[in-house]
Amino acid sequence: MTDKTIRLLLIVDPQIDFINGSLPVPGAEQAMNALAEYVDLCGMDYTLICVTCDRHPLRHVSFKKFGGQWPAHCIESSVGAAVWPTLMKALEKHSDSVRFLYKGESLDKDEYSIFQSDKGAADMDKYIRHSHISHIDICGLAGDVCVANTLRDALRLYPDIRFSILHKFTAYLKS
Repeated sequence: MTDKTIRLLLIVDPQIDFINGSLPVPGAEQAMNALAEYVDLCGMDYTLICVTCDRHPLRHVSFKKFGGQWPAHCIESSVGAAVWPTLMKALEKHSDSVRFLYKGESLDKDEYSIFQSDKGAADMDKYIRHSHISHIDICGLAGDVCVANTLRDALRLYPDIRFSILHKFTAYLKS
């Protein structure tokens, strides 16, 4: 088995609202454009590319208007919830290996990691186990919130998998 058959690229929340929308992350546009180039050139090196996305209902608990700490963002079916177009174009070239997973869909529960979503966690587990993944490269937005929580949960759930953070393709709310 070659390295190509066992690697997964996990891209966390590469969505418009986190780039130039209602909750922008500093440096996100540069990181996601660089990631698009990387996926275009190296996407075939991964067995799977999993993209996690926030997908919130209009009245989500995380929104300031409803007692949360964030402005309304990534509302389901909104432009802000869409994947950054440059990255989406690169992902389309590898459509057979790309999977989208969603989190934050419950009104009363915030999910900073795909592993905090019951359906998202089950889907990720299925992909990881079915493909016999032994190495996961992780990157995305925001490195100090959603990427960090995703990595923390993944390390707990999959202690035998090797993880690497692709810092060049990760932007942070606080630098």
